[in-house]
Amino acid sequence: MHKIYLSAGSNMGDRLETLRTAVNLLISKAALQKVRISGVYETEPVGYDDQPYFLNICIEAESETDAYDLLNVIHNIERELHRERKIRFGPRTIDIDILLFDDVRSDDPVLTLPHPRMYERAFVLRPLSELISLGEDVIIPEDKSVVRIGDFPGFEV
Repeated sequence: MHKIYLSAGSNMGDRLETLRTAVNLLISKAALQKVRISGVYETEPVGYDDQPYFLNICIEAESETDAYDLLNVIHNIERELHRERKIRFGPRTIDIDILLFDDVRSDDPVLTLPHPRMYERAFVLRPLSELISLGEDVIIPEDKSVVRIGDFPGFEV
């Protein structure tokens, strides 16, 4: 079994329902087990400001799915939930990233692990810190609004 950490965000349509659907699809299609989900955070967009705020969560799970197959499952789920890649860092129905996969380190341009920008993003680090200890060396950026708005419905951390 592999220990994985994912982030998921949505800022179009019914954001919370989209996150719920994405989590359920991840559980079924990537055979996730022992799933834990952070609280829900409403976050100011990063990189392209002219768009609605995001809802973000982090997910901890175990799976027998290897990293590249997991990435393919994620891309299929994003397509199924109508993700379009028109503007870099722009609005999206869903965005799912692999943050950590076991202790794998990879510079592969297809799948870089750990996620190369996770330590620059409060919208990842705040919910992730509910699931794991980030250690004293990790400083959470304060440049954008990131507010915990509640628990993820149906899951307890």
